[in-house]
Amino acid sequence: MAEARLQTLIRLIYPPRCLLCGGLVDSDFGLCGSCWRDTPFIMGLACDLCGAPLPGQSDRAEHCDDCLATPRPWTQGRAALLYRDNGRKLVLMLKHGDRHDIARPAALWLAQKLQPLCRADAVVVPIPLHLRRHLKRRYNQSALLADGLARALRLSHLPDALIRPRATPSLEGKSREERFTTLDAALTLRPARAAALAGRQVVLVDDVMTSGATLAAATAALTKAGVAEVCVAILARVAKEA
Repeated sequence: MAEARLQTLIRLIYPPRCLLCGGLVDSDFGLCGSCWRDTPFIMGLACDLCGAPLPGQSDRAEHCDDCLATPRPWTQGRAALLYRDNGRKLVLMLKHGDRHDIARPAALWLAQKLQPLCRADAVVVPIPLHLRRHLKRRYNQSALLADGLARALRLSHLPDALIRPRATPSLEGKSREERFTTLDAALTLRPARAAALAGRQVVLVDDVMTSGATLAAATAALTKAGVAEVCVAILARVAKEA
């Protein structure tokens, strides 16, 4: 009774607010009706490898033009949002705005997409930041998403399984070829985690996918370590709307 009264008092003082506009909403960590409507959630048919939306309907796995042109080393992939409009705003708020509260609902959006793909022994692993960038930003947004996803799906979580031993320059403005060249062998497995991952499915988590170069480099490192398969979970996909 006392705890319920305390929660009621807290809600009166701090009512739930929309993650984007700050307007009043019914529950914590939610979007108001207008912001939800204007957020580009990926629905319907999507690429089985990267989650990009596709036109039409199909009873089989389909692939987008990007994934047909660029072979992917992972098995399957899903994305929750398109990286535009409110989708882009949410990613940037999480990534650069210290908005850790966005990670919780975003992880739930991803969990709905990933649940059918995950095996019981799957391990959730985030894309790492280089130490210098991690210290500057103070947190890894992909690790926050991975933690929430693992909790939602009740899976194991190894936030330090991958490391980025060398700093890589920003990929913004680089061509597809430059992105893949820059990230070639840029990620590696932490030796102490090899045994925990061998023979298991890995759910690899990142905030945004553009060319897929980062996810490809991480998948290569995991495959070399002997994981059974890799599925990718992406909060927002840079892609044309179907």
